[in-house]
Amino acid sequence: MIPQLTIIAPGLLGGSVAQAARARGVAKRIVVWARRPEVRLALAKQPWCDSAPDEITAAVRGANLVVIASPVDRIVPLAKEISPALAPGAIVTDVGSVKAEVSRLAAAVLPAHAHFVGSHPMAGSEKTGWEHSSSTLFERRTCFVTPGPLTDAQAAAVVTRFWSDLGAEPVTVAPDKHDEIVAHISHLPQVLASTLCGFLAGKDPAWRNHAGGGLRDTTRIAGSDPQLWRTILEQNRDEILIALRQYQESLHAFQIALANRDYPEVTAQLERGRAYRDKFRPAP
Repeated sequence: MIPQLTIIAPGLLGGSVAQAARARGVAKRIVVWARRPEVRLALAKQPWCDSAPDEITAAVRGANLVVIASPVDRIVPLAKEISPALAPGAIVTDVGSVKAEVSRLAAAVLPAHAHFVGSHPMAGSEKTGWEHSSSTLFERRTCFVTPGPLTDAQAAAVVTRFWSDLGAEPVTVAPDKHDEIVAHISHLPQVLASTLCGFLAGKDPAWRNHAGGGLRDTTRIAGSDPQLWRTILEQNRDEILIALRQYQESLHAFQIALANRDYPEVTAQLERGRAYRDKFRPAP
């Protein structure tokens, strides 16, 4: 059991970390900090929050593990802000979906007596805010843990165990490799869903009323927060551009096959897609 767990800037993921930690007995004391006073007041009333202090330094003082649950562009500034108040041996992790630069810069702003270990749980939804959080959000979900070459091995082990105790399935990869992976399996699908809806928005508005489940299933994540995703796209721009170029080549090949009435090739591509989809793990 972690004596004190502190969660900074809780939204859907941070709130779910707190709820899961309380439900599973992972932390003895859970402290939460949010920038807005009204949010801190609401959080203080939750059964999974023991304290919601006004000052961020007070929230991390004495913490054994700190989880920064902010958007990716705020992780490093918040790590720098809490740095002077971190206790010797304190471990800081995050939930950001981009890791290479964040891991390097966050580790650099912490004091020598504290450790940064990057994390990214592959969980969430198009909804945002701690009000939508859940104690079961991480169950059977992959959580990337991304130690760098200089990361303290014991700190990385603590973070790995933490996510496992929350019900997740930790996978350890290098920060750069993480960004390549999620550019293809997370960021590219978001771009496709959003741009598909943007394209259809230029057609007859009445068409959407006739759509079946296929369009709804394909575009569910287009309902995600655009500003949140703009930040992610900025942070992982290079890897996403590579994924987009590769996908454009694949889509162009499909277009050529259809234009040339090469229906065996069209069928082969559809079969490849189905075979890949059929091998997905069952949803939690």
